[in-house]
Amino acid sequence: MYLEPWKPRRKRSAWPWVLSVIIAFSTAWSLYSRQTAILEAVRGPLPTPTPTEIGPAEHVAVGDSLFWEGRYDEALAEYRRATEQDPTMADAYAKWARVLTVRRQSDEAVSLARRAVEIDAESAPNLAILGMALDWNGQALEAIDRLTKATSIDPDYAPAHAFLAEAYGDRGLVIQAREAVARAMELDPDDPFVRRNNGYILEISGRYTEAIAEYDAAVALNPNLAFLYHDLGRNYRALGDMEQAAYQFDRATQKDPADATGHSQLAMVYFGQGAYDLARSQLERAVEVDPQYANARSQLGLSLYVLKNYEEAIVQLNEAIALGARTEDNFYILGFCYAYLDQCTEARAAFEESLAINPLSDLARQGLNQCAE
Repeated sequence: MYLEPWKPRRKRSAWPWVLSVIIAFSTAWSLYSRQTAILEAVRGPLPTPTPTEIGPAEHVAVGDSLFWEGRYDEALAEYRRATEQDPTMADAYAKWARVLTVRRQSDEAVSLARRAVEIDAESAPNLAILGMALDWNGQALEAIDRLTKATSIDPDYAPAHAFLAEAYGDRGLVIQAREAVARAMELDPDDPFVRRNNGYILEISGRYTEAIAEYDAAVALNPNLAFLYHDLGRNYRALGDMEQAAYQFDRATQKDPADATGHSQLAMVYFGQGAYDLARSQLERAVEVDPQYANARSQLGLSLYVLKNYEEAIVQLNEAIALGARTEDNFYILGFCYAYLDQCTEARAAFEESLAINPLSDLARQGLNQCAE
């Protein structure tokens, strides 16, 4: 049988199918759009979602988490936001004060803590924070009064007993301090402030090695709290271990770079080791962080004096004095800076200010004699 040769069929184009899909989709979308327009005409457009602002209590809770993480600036912002939303939010003011206290900004801390207690005078935590702020601001006697009230309101609130122990210690009432911190340890030995203050009572008793062990225990409970490294550095310095002291103060600056006191403490360790340039660098950082920190300006002036940068030393010492650091040594160091620049009129005035503070100041008197020659 005759068969025609096989020929391949021409491949059908896919374009008609694609075109039909496009037409179907366009038609469906047009129907959907018209249906949506009809629905919106009847019921109106759907509301646009908006972010929900959290309330003051939530801001305080977020601030607490940030505080324990060592993120102090962020914690401060949360507490501040809580008080903006609710000016009667007592614990927001108290916890704001707590951050400022551990940052050594004690005057403002006391003011905020007082505000918290004005709003809620029966809150043991608020009274405890006020007591802590007062004590760290050199007002130990009033701190004892407030902390005693806190422990009477809530006898089982461990931080109140711990802060009371610290205040007793600062007043030289060591027996009462030991009793108070022992009670705090019974109640909550896993609170970093309780362990920290147990270490502090050991420290003021001269038991530095034991104090370090307690500060280490506090760090183990929460390694994010920069002020604990200040405590460790201070005790290592008391033991003469300057390498460890510098290490701990450096850890403090890493945990909280915005705390000028950490830079200042580290600088003084460097200064004691004769590393004056390193001391100067840390003190410049301290002044940058807190331009109102008079002690850092005094120390920077001393470092610059030792480095024979008398002009800059004069600037820093005058700034320190203007900020309230009217001390015998600030004035006689200022006097010697002027003297070495042959500005004896200014030098004599500075030496006389030093002698007015301490009439027995040998260095101020030597400076006056040097100018007389």
